[in-house]
Amino acid sequence: MHVYTNFFGIVIPSYGLMIVTGVVLANLVGMLILKREHLDINDFMILEAYCFLGAFIGAKVLYLIVSYKYIEWDRILDYKYFNDLMLGGFVFYGGLIGGLLFIYLGGKIHRIKPKQYLKSFIFLIPFIHCFGRIGCFMAGCCYGVPYHGIGSVVFPEGSFAPSGIELFPVQLVEAIFLMIIAILILVLRVICRFEYTVELYLFIYGVIRFILEYFRYDNIRGGFENLSTSQWISLVMIAVAVIDFVIENKMKDKTRT
Repeated sequence: MHVYTNFFGIVIPSYGLMIVTGVVLANLVGMLILKREHLDINDFMILEAYCFLGAFIGAKVLYLIVSYKYIEWDRILDYKYFNDLMLGGFVFYGGLIGGLLFIYLGGKIHRIKPKQYLKSFIFLIPFIHCFGRIGCFMAGCCYGVPYHGIGSVVFPEGSFAPSGIELFPVQLVEAIFLMIIAILILVLRVICRFEYTVELYLFIYGVIRFILEYFRYDNIRGGFENLSTSQWISLVMIAVAVIDFVIENKMKDKTRT
């Protein structure tokens, strides 16, 4: 675990480095899928740009909402404090919601049909997210509960996790599941021409995230009625996936008849 990575004398935040690595690799894979699916690279890049913008805004907004109790609002006009607040602290679910909304917004503005792109490239979200979770592990954020079994980890001084105690490696466990989801969806789409890739992603990740939240130990997550903010969003995601699947099936049945 290293909060910062020394790269030929250049000190880089490990979390950011892993995100950039995930994005670069995702785009390389995306280029291959673009050719296979015969989709327009310009439309893909436009929707991707909107997705990143929406993800950044959504992730930051949800972080501010769930951590409002811990923010020193009397210092909000202090430039350094405000700058640090804006640069640090993001919540994935806010990024997912913002990214998906902005994809549809970009489609509306530029007259692009985003549905086909989402079906073909939704696997890139868990793919990039996997690298993000590895970055979390390196930085020590989003750490797990105290745990003394196989695979327990001890974070060093200087990381975001409490040091000197054995913790459950929840970041790495989630990273493994995310890569499995990405590969599963990619295979189903490429080989089987599976149409419900978005619904499948929302459903599987919603279930996994709901369970893994019980193994999280960091406090700044927000919650209501004994469930964390992410667990409530997970339940909504699962419901949306099921409802959308039913609606899509009914629409297909109508077109057949």
